[in-house]
Order: sequence, then C-alpha cells, then structure tokens
Amino acid sequence: MDLRKLKTLVDLVSESNISELEITEAEGKVRIVKAAAAVVAAPTMPVYMPAPVAPPEAAPAVAAPAPSGKIIKSPMVGTFYRASAPGAKPFVEVGDTVKQGQPVCIVEAMKILNEIESEIDGVVRQVLVENGQPVEYGQALFELE
Repeated sequence: MDLRKLKTLVDLVSESNISELEITEAEGKVRIVKAAAAVVAAPTMPVYMPAPVAPPEAAPAVAAPAPSGKIIKSPMVGTFYRASAPGAKPFVEVGDTVKQGQPVCIVEAMKILNEIESEIDGVVRQVLVENGQPVEYGQALFELE
C-alpha cells in the first residue's frame, strides 16, 4: 500500500467518528485504530515500502494570487472531480451562477462519491483544483464573486 493512500486513510479516520478501520489488499492488511489523543496505523502484515527517492529539482515557484472572493472549501480529504462521470459535463464552469445547495463537484473518499453542494450563492470566478487531484480537508475548491 503506498504512503499517500495510507496517509489519506489515517486522515479520514482522524477526522471522523470512526475509531477503527481495517483494510485488506493484495499487498497486505493495514489496521488503523484511533487512540484517545492520536491515530496509529499498524500494518498487521509486512508492507513493501520503496526506498525514498530524492525529489526532482523544482522550477522557481510562481506564487498564485490568493483567492479574494467567497470560497467553497472541501469538507473532506479525497479526490476532486468536476463532473459526475468521465467525459460528462462539469457541474459548474467559470462564469456560472451557483445557488446555495447546488452540487458543484464530487470528492471521492474511500471509493464513495460524495456530491459537494455550495453553501453560498455567487458566480464562479475560478476553479482552484484540477480534475482528479487529491484535496485536503478545508482546501479551497472554487472562488465565487
């Protein structure tokens, strides 16, 4: 099981009311138990961990302007999708008017597709996340005006 997947599972358990989670895959089994003050991930079978690789040299970072309008944030950790299916029309595009309660995207967490609804009214100024990109809890997804 790769480290990103394991981290996502640990984050999901720590942010939920679940106290214990056990996942079995071809590579082995992982059991995550939430302690009173911490979350512990304990592999119950050996898990192959590839050797660390030095990160590639990064190009000079260009600071993106911070969103200044109203923000729709991710309510969970998962994978962001703009449409309900591959090839389908996105829920919203830049320039679309969004009403409170209107679906704006999907965040997939643990193989469950969670439709995310807008909590505010406005016009979509900017989509801040690429389709298929992992998102964190509280991460800005859309900027509205």
